[in-house]
Amino acid sequence: MGGAMEMKKRINLELRNRAPEKVTELVLDNCRSSNGEIEGLNDSFKELEFLSMANVELTSLAKLPTLSKLRKLELSDNVISGGLEVLAERCPNLTYLNLSGNKIKDLGTVEALQNLKNLKSLDLFNCEITNLEDYRDSIFELLQQITYLDGFDQEDNEAPDSEDDDDEDGDEDDDDEGEDEAGPPGEYEEEDDEDDGGSDLGEGEEEEEVGLSYLMKEEIQDEDDDDDYVEEGGDEEEEAEGVRGEKRKRDPEDEGEEEED
Repeated sequence: MGGAMEMKKRINLELRNRAPEKVTELVLDNCRSSNGEIEGLNDSFKELEFLSMANVELTSLAKLPTLSKLRKLELSDNVISGGLEVLAERCPNLTYLNLSGNKIKDLGTVEALQNLKNLKSLDLFNCEITNLEDYRDSIFELLQQITYLDGFDQEDNEAPDSEDDDDEDGDEDDDDEGEDEAGPPGEYEEEDDEDDGGSDLGEGEEEEEVGLSYLMKEEIQDEDDDDDYVEEGGDEEEEAEGVRGEKRKRDPEDEGEEEED
């Protein structure tokens, strides 16, 4: 008993210390309600989207505050047996409702959920109503807006885990960031094209300059080559005459040497 009182005090203190209008998620599991309400939980939680009140000994939802933005409501392991019509009035945008482990016995009690037009997932596991014949078919026929009952659709396909969906979204975001950091290849290709264009222009200018100087040098070299050709021709004639003279001078000597031998 003392532990329950301490839990209640702690929950109430937490509610008072937080700015209600900024809270989007609130977990009050295992605290103890008083006359069907939890002290501190009121209409000021206008931005609340997720509320969990599992095992708080709720017998009724009559004192549930108006939470127009609430999407997910956990009410498992309480002693709720009826009065579900309050949910459509106070929490009209619910998409997920967990009533497992409560005292719900018949289809008439569940029929009040027809007014929750956005409801997609309903959990009645471990309630007496699950013992009814054709329980699943009856619920799907009664609440045609829901997709999943006790975690499975009409074809027994399991409902996806919302946490897994969040992780997959996170991985995609990471991949996108990686691509942004790497940079699209098109940018580099354009830069390369610009560089190539600049280098082509530079090479064209250099080729033009070199071409002019080269032609000028060729004209000069052609004149020099003509002069050199004449001079080289004269040198060759002089060298040829010198060689013949040397031969004439050396022939008698060679003959004398041959006679001595």
